[in-house]
Amino acid sequence: MALKVVRLGSARLEGEGLRIGTVRRPPRGVPKAEFSSRNFYDVWLPDLAPSEELLRLGQAAATDEERWRSFERRYRAEMKAPEKIRLLDLLAALSRQTDLSVGCYCADESRCHRSLLRELLSARGARLT
Repeated sequence: MALKVVRLGSARLEGEGLRIGTVRRPPRGVPKAEFSSRNFYDVWLPDLAPSEELLRLGQAAATDEERWRSFERRYRAEMKAPEKIRLLDLLAALSRQTDLSVGCYCADESRCHRSLLRELLSARGARLT
């Protein structure tokens, strides 16, 4: 059993399990009934996505190290809220019982909140692959 961090819209990996979209918005132009069949996500969990304001900063941080560091600090601060910690703990516990995955649309994981989400989940004891 394990948790994978994936790019939404990519082909599903062997043993990926339930795919959870940790994004602020659903995919544009895709009917809701097709989110899963088009490999976006099975369940939407925007609570672990950056806030709207922070999302804009993250999109601008793709090539700017200073902006990325600011984004990283602020996202980690957002994830310290009690309700966010409970969600991280839930996903970490589930990763020890079943296969599941979390993801975002960004092409470059190193400049995406999912890289930080991977670290936060690992710190909460998630079994990651």
